[in-house]
Amino acid sequence: MVYPERFSNLPEYAWPRLRALLDVHAAGGEVVNLTIGDPRHAFPDFVPDIIAETADEFGNYPNNNGTPELLAAISAWIKRRFGVELGDDRIMALNGTREGLYNAAVALCPATKGGGQSQVLIPNPFYQVYAIGARASGANPVFVPATKDTGFLPKFDALDADLLDQTAVVYMCSPSNPQGSVASREDWRTLLALAEKHDFRVFADECYSEVWRFEKPVGALEVAQDMGLDPERVLVFHSLSKRSNLPGLRSGFVAGGPESIRHIRQLRAYAGAPLPMPIQHASTRVWGEETHVEASRQRYAGKFAMADRIFEGIEGYASPPAGFFLWLPVTDGEEAAVRLYRETGVRVLPGAYLSRDVNGQNPGQGYIRVALVAEEQELQRGLEQIRDCLYM
Repeated sequence: MVYPERFSNLPEYAWPRLRALLDVHAAGGEVVNLTIGDPRHAFPDFVPDIIAETADEFGNYPNNNGTPELLAAISAWIKRRFGVELGDDRIMALNGTREGLYNAAVALCPATKGGGQSQVLIPNPFYQVYAIGARASGANPVFVPATKDTGFLPKFDALDADLLDQTAVVYMCSPSNPQGSVASREDWRTLLALAEKHDFRVFADECYSEVWRFEKPVGALEVAQDMGLDPERVLVFHSLSKRSNLPGLRSGFVAGGPESIRHIRQLRAYAGAPLPMPIQHASTRVWGEETHVEASRQRYAGKFAMADRIFEGIEGYASPPAGFFLWLPVTDGEEAAVRLYRETGVRVLPGAYLSRDVNGQNPGQGYIRVALVAEEQELQRGLEQIRDCLYM
Protein backbone atom coordinates (compact mmCIF):
# COMPACT_ATOMS: atom_id res chain seq x y z
CA MET A 1 0.00 0.00 0.00
CA VAL A 2 1.40 3.41 -1.01
CA TYR A 3 0.83 6.47 1.20
CA PRO A 4 1.44 10.14 0.27
CA GLU A 5 4.81 11.49 1.31
CA ARG A 6 3.72 15.05 2.10
CA PHE A 7 2.67 14.15 5.67
CA SER A 8 4.90 11.13 6.18
CA ASN A 9 7.53 12.84 8.34
CA LEU A 10 5.20 14.60 10.74
CA PRO A 11 6.21 14.15 14.37
CA GLU A 12 3.73 12.57 16.75
CA TYR A 13 1.14 15.16 17.78
CA ALA A 14 1.73 16.77 21.17
CA TRP A 15 -0.92 14.92 23.20
CA PRO A 16 -0.20 11.29 22.26
CA ARG A 17 3.49 12.17 22.54
CA LEU A 18 2.92 13.52 26.05
CA ARG A 19 0.94 10.45 27.10
CA ALA A 20 3.72 8.20 25.85
CA LEU A 21 6.23 10.27 27.86
CA LEU A 22 4.34 10.38 31.16
CA ASP A 23 1.92 7.48 31.35
CA VAL A 24 4.67 4.87 31.70
CA HIS A 25 5.38 6.42 35.13
CA ALA A 26 3.33 6.45 38.31
CA ALA A 27 2.12 9.85 39.44
CA GLY A 28 3.97 11.09 42.51
CA GLY A 29 0.84 12.60 44.02
CA GLU A 30 -2.69 13.71 43.21
CA VAL A 31 -2.75 14.49 39.48
CA VAL A 32 -3.02 18.15 38.52
CA ASN A 33 -3.37 18.52 34.75
CA LEU A 34 -1.91 21.84 33.54
CA THR A 35 -1.16 20.70 29.99
CA ILE A 36 -3.90 21.48 27.49
CA GLY A 37 -5.33 24.99 27.10
CA ASP A 38 -8.89 23.84 27.76
CA PRO A 39 -10.77 26.83 29.24
CA ARG A 40 -12.80 25.93 32.32
CA HIS A 41 -14.28 29.29 33.29
CA ALA A 42 -18.04 29.72 33.02
CA PHE A 43 -19.54 30.22 29.58
CA PRO A 44 -22.84 32.13 29.15
CA ASP A 45 -25.67 30.18 30.73
CA PHE A 46 -28.01 30.90 27.84
CA VAL A 47 -25.99 28.79 25.38
CA PRO A 48 -27.58 25.39 26.23
CA ASP A 49 -31.05 26.97 26.20
CA ILE A 50 -30.60 28.36 22.68
CA ILE A 51 -29.27 25.03 21.41
CA ALA A 52 -32.21 23.20 22.99
CA GLU A 53 -34.74 25.70 21.63
CA THR A 54 -33.42 25.31 18.08
CA ALA A 55 -32.53 21.61 18.27
CA ASP A 56 -35.00 20.72 15.51
CA GLU A 57 -32.64 22.52 13.11
CA PHE A 58 -30.08 19.75 13.55
CA GLY A 59 -32.35 18.12 10.98
CA ASN A 60 -31.40 20.73 8.36
CA TYR A 61 -28.21 21.24 6.39
CA PRO A 62 -26.47 24.34 7.84
CA ASN A 63 -25.82 27.64 6.11
CA ASN A 64 -22.36 27.24 4.56
CA ASN A 65 -21.12 30.78 5.15
CA GLY A 66 -22.92 31.63 8.38
CA THR A 67 -26.45 32.94 8.80
CA PRO A 68 -27.03 36.63 8.08
CA GLU A 69 -27.71 37.10 11.79
CA LEU A 70 -24.43 35.45 12.81
CA LEU A 71 -22.40 37.40 10.27
CA ALA A 72 -24.05 40.62 11.44
CA ALA A 73 -23.21 39.81 15.08
CA ILE A 74 -19.59 39.10 14.18
CA SER A 75 -19.39 42.29 12.11
CA ALA A 76 -20.78 44.31 15.01
CA TRP A 77 -18.22 42.76 17.38
CA ILE A 78 -15.34 43.57 15.00
CA LYS A 79 -16.59 47.17 14.81
CA ARG A 80 -16.80 47.50 18.61
CA ARG A 81 -13.48 45.78 19.27
CA PHE A 82 -11.28 47.00 16.42
CA GLY A 83 -13.10 49.93 14.85
CA VAL A 84 -13.31 48.25 11.44
CA GLU A 85 -16.53 47.96 9.44
CA LEU A 86 -16.91 44.79 7.37
CA GLY A 87 -19.77 43.64 5.20
CA ASP A 88 -21.07 40.06 5.17
CA ASP A 89 -18.97 39.31 2.09
CA ARG A 90 -15.81 39.74 4.19
CA ILE A 91 -16.64 37.24 6.96
CA MET A 92 -17.21 33.49 7.13
CA ALA A 93 -18.20 31.43 10.17
CA LEU A 94 -15.80 28.63 11.09
CA ASN A 95 -15.74 25.38 13.04
CA GLY A 96 -13.17 26.99 15.33
CA THR A 97 -10.00 28.65 14.10
CA ARG A 98 -8.13 25.42 13.28
CA GLU A 99 -10.45 24.71 10.35
CA GLY A 100 -9.97 28.21 8.98
CA LEU A 101 -6.21 28.37 9.49
CA TYR A 102 -5.89 25.16 7.49
CA ASN A 103 -8.46 25.82 4.77
CA ALA A 104 -7.27 29.37 4.15
CA ALA A 105 -3.87 27.99 3.16
CA VAL A 106 -5.43 25.36 0.90
CA ALA A 107 -7.71 27.93 -0.72
CA LEU A 108 -5.30 30.86 -1.03
CA CYS A 109 -1.65 29.73 -0.96
CA PRO A 110 -0.20 29.05 -4.44
CA ALA A 111 2.15 26.10 -4.78
CA THR A 112 4.73 28.24 -6.60
CA LYS A 113 5.85 31.86 -6.40
CA GLY A 114 8.83 33.70 -7.80
CA GLY A 115 9.84 30.82 -10.03
CA GLY A 116 10.02 28.24 -7.25
CA GLN A 117 8.11 26.54 -4.47
CA SER A 118 6.12 28.94 -2.35
CA GLN A 119 7.36 29.53 1.18
CA VAL A 120 5.09 29.82 4.23
CA LEU A 121 6.65 31.55 7.24
CA ILE A 122 5.66 30.20 10.64
CA PRO A 123 6.65 31.32 14.14
CA ASN A 124 8.58 28.70 16.09
CA PRO A 125 7.05 27.59 18.56
CA PHE A 126 3.69 27.51 16.81
CA TYR A 127 0.18 26.08 16.57
CA GLN A 128 0.76 22.88 14.63
CA VAL A 129 -1.97 23.39 12.03
CA TYR A 130 0.09 26.16 10.39
CA ALA A 131 2.63 23.65 9.10
CA ILE A 132 -0.07 21.26 7.90
CA GLY A 133 -1.78 24.06 5.97
CA ALA A 134 1.51 24.86 4.25
CA ARG A 135 2.19 21.25 3.31
CA ALA A 136 -1.36 20.64 2.08
CA SER A 137 -1.09 23.64 -0.24
CA GLY A 138 2.18 22.38 -1.74
CA ALA A 139 4.28 25.08 -0.08
CA ASN A 140 7.38 24.77 2.07
CA PRO A 141 7.02 25.66 5.77
CA VAL A 142 9.82 27.86 7.12
CA PHE A 143 10.09 28.01 10.91
CA VAL A 144 11.14 31.43 12.20
CA PRO A 145 12.42 31.47 15.80
CA ALA A 146 10.38 33.33 18.42
CA THR A 147 12.73 33.32 21.38
CA LYS A 148 13.54 35.39 24.44
CA ASP A 149 16.05 37.34 22.32
CA THR A 150 13.28 38.34 19.88
CA GLY A 151 10.70 39.13 22.55
CA PHE A 152 9.04 35.76 21.85
CA LEU A 153 7.76 37.07 18.51
CA PRO A 154 9.23 36.16 15.11
CA LYS A 155 11.34 38.84 13.40
CA PHE A 156 10.29 38.43 9.80
CA ASP A 157 12.03 41.66 8.79
CA ALA A 158 15.40 40.03 9.61
CA LEU A 159 14.92 37.40 6.89
CA ASP A 160 16.64 37.39 3.52
CA ALA A 161 14.86 39.41 0.81
CA ASP A 162 14.99 36.48 -1.65
CA LEU A 163 13.12 34.29 0.85
CA LEU A 164 10.52 37.00 1.39
CA ASP A 165 10.04 37.31 -2.38
CA GLN A 166 9.15 33.62 -2.51
CA THR A 167 6.87 33.85 0.51
CA ALA A 168 3.16 33.42 -0.19
CA VAL A 169 1.78 33.38 3.38
CA VAL A 170 2.97 34.41 6.83
CA TYR A 171 1.24 33.02 9.91
CA MET A 172 1.37 35.42 12.84
CA CYS A 173 -0.10 34.65 16.27
CA SER A 174 -0.72 37.54 18.67
CA PRO A 175 -1.08 37.12 21.59
CA SER A 176 1.34 34.31 20.94
CA ASN A 177 0.85 30.68 21.91
CA PRO A 178 2.61 29.56 24.06
CA GLN A 179 4.57 32.61 25.26
CA GLY A 180 1.77 35.19 25.61
CA SER A 181 3.66 37.99 23.87
CA VAL A 182 1.66 40.69 22.11
CA ALA A 183 2.57 42.27 18.78
CA SER A 184 2.60 46.06 19.04
CA ARG A 185 1.07 48.37 16.49
CA GLU A 186 4.57 48.95 15.14
CA ASP A 187 5.19 45.18 14.92
CA TRP A 188 2.08 44.81 12.79
CA ARG A 189 3.03 47.82 10.65
CA THR A 190 6.44 46.31 9.99
CA LEU A 191 5.00 42.94 8.99
CA LEU A 192 2.26 44.42 6.82
CA ALA A 193 4.76 46.70 5.08
CA LEU A 194 6.83 43.61 4.28
CA ALA A 195 3.69 41.93 2.94
CA GLU A 196 3.11 44.86 0.61
CA LYS A 197 6.73 45.02 -0.52
CA HIS A 198 7.12 41.30 -1.13
CA ASP A 199 3.50 40.53 -2.07
CA PHE A 200 2.42 37.91 0.46
CA ARG A 201 -0.66 37.40 2.61
CA VAL A 202 -0.74 37.59 6.40
CA PHE A 203 -2.85 35.08 8.32
CA ALA A 204 -3.34 36.67 11.75
CA ASP A 205 -4.27 34.11 14.42
CA GLU A 206 -5.87 36.28 17.12
CA CYS A 207 -7.75 33.65 19.09
CA TYR A 208 -6.23 34.85 22.41
CA SER A 209 -6.98 38.53 21.75
CA GLU A 210 -9.58 38.78 24.53
CA VAL A 211 -7.42 37.19 27.24
CA TRP A 212 -5.21 40.12 28.24
CA ARG A 213 -4.07 41.71 31.48
CA PHE A 214 -3.08 45.35 31.09
CA GLU A 215 -3.95 46.61 27.60
CA LYS A 216 -6.10 45.35 24.76
CA PRO A 217 -3.95 43.76 22.04
CA VAL A 218 -4.04 45.66 18.79
CA GLY A 219 -5.50 43.73 15.85
CA ALA A 220 -4.15 43.23 12.34
CA LEU A 221 -7.34 44.51 10.69
CA GLU A 222 -7.23 47.87 12.42
CA VAL A 223 -3.56 48.39 11.52
CA ALA A 224 -4.19 47.34 7.91
CA GLN A 225 -7.07 49.81 7.73
CA ASP A 226 -4.92 52.61 9.14
CA MET A 227 -2.27 51.83 6.53
CA GLY A 228 -4.82 51.80 3.70
CA LEU A 229 -3.81 48.31 2.57
CA ASP A 230 -5.52 46.13 0.00
CA PRO A 231 -8.16 44.24 2.05
CA GLU A 232 -6.98 40.99 0.44
CA ARG A 233 -3.61 41.35 2.16
CA VAL A 234 -4.76 40.25 5.63
CA LEU A 235 -7.03 37.56 7.04
CA VAL A 236 -7.79 37.37 10.76
CA PHE A 237 -9.06 34.36 12.70
CA HIS A 238 -11.06 34.49 15.93
CA SER A 239 -12.85 31.95 18.08
CA LEU A 240 -15.30 31.62 20.94
CA SER A 241 -13.12 28.88 22.44
CA LYS A 242 -10.81 31.15 24.44
CA ARG A 243 -12.87 34.37 24.47
CA SER A 244 -16.04 32.75 25.79
CA ASN A 245 -14.79 29.47 27.32
CA LEU A 246 -16.60 27.43 24.65
CA PRO A 247 -13.95 25.17 23.08
CA GLY A 248 -16.51 22.41 22.54
CA LEU A 249 -18.81 24.69 20.56
CA ARG A 250 -16.23 24.77 17.72
CA SER A 251 -17.30 28.23 16.62
CA GLY A 252 -15.19 31.04 15.19
CA PHE A 253 -14.75 33.15 12.08
CA VAL A 254 -12.32 34.33 9.45
CA ALA A 255 -12.44 37.90 8.12
CA GLY A 256 -10.56 39.35 5.18
CA GLY A 257 -10.97 40.71 1.68
CA PRO A 258 -14.06 39.72 -0.28
CA GLU A 259 -12.12 37.74 -2.89
CA SER A 260 -10.22 35.79 -0.25
CA ILE A 261 -13.43 34.98 1.61
CA ARG A 262 -15.12 33.97 -1.67
CA HIS A 263 -12.37 31.43 -2.33
CA ILE A 264 -12.54 30.00 1.19
CA ARG A 265 -16.33 29.76 0.98
CA GLN A 266 -16.05 27.94 -2.33
CA LEU A 267 -13.64 25.38 -0.84
CA ARG A 268 -15.98 24.85 2.13
CA ALA A 269 -18.91 24.31 -0.27
CA TYR A 270 -17.06 21.36 -1.80
CA ALA A 271 -15.08 19.92 1.09
CA GLY A 272 -16.00 21.58 4.38
CA ALA A 273 -18.35 21.17 7.31
CA PRO A 274 -20.35 24.29 8.20
CA LEU A 275 -21.54 24.90 11.75
CA PRO A 276 -24.84 23.23 12.69
CA MET A 277 -27.67 25.74 12.82
CA PRO A 278 -28.25 25.55 16.61
CA ILE A 279 -24.54 26.33 17.09
CA GLN A 280 -24.87 29.31 14.76
CA HIS A 281 -27.86 30.61 16.70
CA ALA A 282 -26.02 30.32 20.02
CA SER A 283 -22.89 31.92 18.56
CA THR A 284 -24.91 34.88 17.33
CA ARG A 285 -25.92 35.66 20.89
CA VAL A 286 -22.48 35.01 22.40
CA TRP A 287 -20.67 37.45 20.09
CA GLY A 288 -23.01 40.16 21.35
CA GLU A 289 -22.36 39.57 25.06
CA GLU A 290 -19.26 40.85 26.90
CA THR A 291 -20.05 40.41 30.61
CA HIS A 292 -18.77 36.84 30.73
CA VAL A 293 -15.65 37.83 28.78
CA GLU A 294 -14.71 40.48 31.32
CA ALA A 295 -15.43 38.13 34.24
CA SER A 296 -13.19 35.45 32.74
CA ARG A 297 -10.45 37.96 32.02
CA GLN A 298 -10.48 39.08 35.66
CA ARG A 299 -10.12 35.48 36.81
CA TYR A 300 -7.11 34.99 34.57
CA ALA A 301 -5.61 38.21 35.92
CA GLY A 302 -5.98 36.79 39.43
CA LYS A 303 -4.33 33.56 38.36
CA PHE A 304 -1.37 35.43 36.89
CA ALA A 305 -1.06 37.46 40.08
CA MET A 306 -0.96 34.14 41.95
CA ALA A 307 1.75 32.83 39.63
CA ASP A 308 3.76 36.03 40.05
CA ARG A 309 3.71 35.60 43.83
CA ILE A 310 4.62 31.92 43.70
CA PHE A 311 7.49 32.35 41.22
CA GLU A 312 8.77 35.66 42.60
CA GLY A 313 12.55 35.69 42.56
CA ILE A 314 12.83 32.63 40.29
CA GLU A 315 15.51 33.32 37.69
CA GLY A 316 14.12 33.47 34.17
CA TYR A 317 10.47 33.71 35.21
CA ALA A 318 8.54 36.14 33.01
CA SER A 319 4.92 37.15 33.53
CA PRO A 320 3.23 37.37 30.11
CA PRO A 321 0.85 40.21 29.20
CA ALA A 322 -1.78 38.01 27.53
CA GLY A 323 -3.00 34.48 26.90
CA PHE A 324 -3.34 31.98 29.73
CA PHE A 325 -0.05 30.07 29.67
CA LEU A 326 3.21 30.26 31.56
CA TRP A 327 6.31 29.58 29.48
CA LEU A 328 8.71 28.46 32.17
CA PRO A 329 12.45 28.04 31.55
CA VAL A 330 14.01 24.68 32.46
CA THR A 331 17.14 22.84 31.44
CA ASP A 332 15.23 20.27 29.36
CA GLY A 333 11.45 20.27 28.92
CA GLU A 334 10.97 16.50 28.69
CA GLU A 335 13.18 15.79 31.68
CA ALA A 336 11.41 18.45 33.71
CA ALA A 337 7.96 17.14 32.78
CA VAL A 338 8.86 13.56 33.74
CA ARG A 339 10.48 14.60 37.01
CA LEU A 340 7.55 16.79 37.93
CA TYR A 341 4.99 14.07 37.24
CA ARG A 342 6.93 11.34 39.02
CA GLU A 343 7.56 13.46 42.10
CA THR A 344 4.32 15.46 42.39
CA GLY A 345 1.64 14.27 39.92
CA VAL A 346 1.58 17.64 38.11
CA ARG A 347 1.38 17.30 34.33
CA VAL A 348 2.84 20.00 32.06
CA LEU A 349 3.75 20.09 28.37
CA PRO A 350 7.39 20.08 27.20
CA GLY A 351 7.97 23.16 25.06
CA ALA A 352 9.70 21.17 22.33
CA TYR A 353 6.37 19.52 21.51
CA LEU A 354 5.19 22.90 20.18
CA SER A 355 8.35 23.59 18.16
CA ARG A 356 10.48 22.15 15.37
CA ASP A 357 14.19 21.54 15.21
CA VAL A 358 15.91 23.95 12.81
CA ASN A 359 19.63 23.49 12.23
CA GLY A 360 19.80 21.35 15.35
CA GLN A 361 18.08 23.94 17.54
CA ASN A 362 14.60 23.70 19.02
CA PRO A 363 13.46 26.98 20.63
CA GLY A 364 11.03 25.17 22.92
CA GLN A 365 13.56 22.65 24.24
CA GLY A 366 14.38 24.60 27.39
CA TYR A 367 10.78 25.35 28.41
CA ILE A 368 7.60 23.84 29.76
CA ARG A 369 4.13 25.21 29.04
CA VAL A 370 1.74 25.52 31.97
CA ALA A 371 -1.96 26.23 31.32
CA LEU A 372 -3.64 28.39 33.97
CA VAL A 373 -7.05 26.84 33.40
CA ALA A 374 -7.65 24.85 36.61
CA GLU A 375 -9.74 26.08 39.53
CA GLU A 376 -7.77 28.48 41.71
CA GLN A 377 -7.19 26.13 44.65
CA GLU A 378 -6.01 23.28 42.41
CA LEU A 379 -3.91 25.69 40.34
CA GLN A 380 -2.18 27.12 43.40
CA ARG A 381 -1.26 23.63 44.57
CA GLY A 382 0.09 22.75 41.12
CA LEU A 383 2.14 25.93 40.74
CA GLU A 384 3.65 25.59 44.19
CA GLN A 385 4.62 22.00 43.39
CA ILE A 386 6.24 23.14 40.13
CA ARG A 387 8.24 25.76 42.02
CA ASP A 388 9.33 23.42 44.82
CA CYS A 389 10.18 20.54 42.50
CA LEU A 390 11.97 22.36 39.68
CA TYR A 391 13.28 25.63 41.10
CA MET A 392 14.00 25.26 44.82
